[in-house]
Amino acid sequence: MNAAHVHLVLNHFPILLPLVALILLILGLVFKNDLVKRIAYGMMMASGIFTFFTMNSGEGAEEIVEELGRNHDLIHEHEENAETFALLSYLSAFFAAVAFWINWKRKPFSDITLYISILLSGALLYLGQKTGSSGGEITHEEIVKK
Repeated sequence: MNAAHVHLVLNHFPILLPLVALILLILGLVFKNDLVKRIAYGMMMASGIFTFFTMNSGEGAEEIVEELGRNHDLIHEHEENAETFALLSYLSAFFAAVAFWINWKRKPFSDITLYISILLSGALLYLGQKTGSSGGEITHEEIVKK
């Protein structure tokens, strides 16, 4: 298994986990269920961890696809999108850990952290879509914008 294969295997998790987390955060809000909220916070933390490993496999994947003759501009665009996504993912994971603790301790401002987590998950979905699409365009000519 080479770096490109590892990157392809891992890259779906940081994009899909915020979606699952967002759904669970909303369900936790609607049903006032702290366990569901904590599971969502755990998903956000896991997304940050997967982002770290995905980013680390990206450099090796870049070398492999460049050797295959893929468009360097597409690779660069994907790399820029991934760096922005990663920063927000790490911030969201850290914030989710804080929100988990706040919820666990039943602090009076736990609802505020819930709403901020919902916003962060939504932003991650947007950036994840941009990053995933730009990555797909590198090897899937059928989705390249014309």
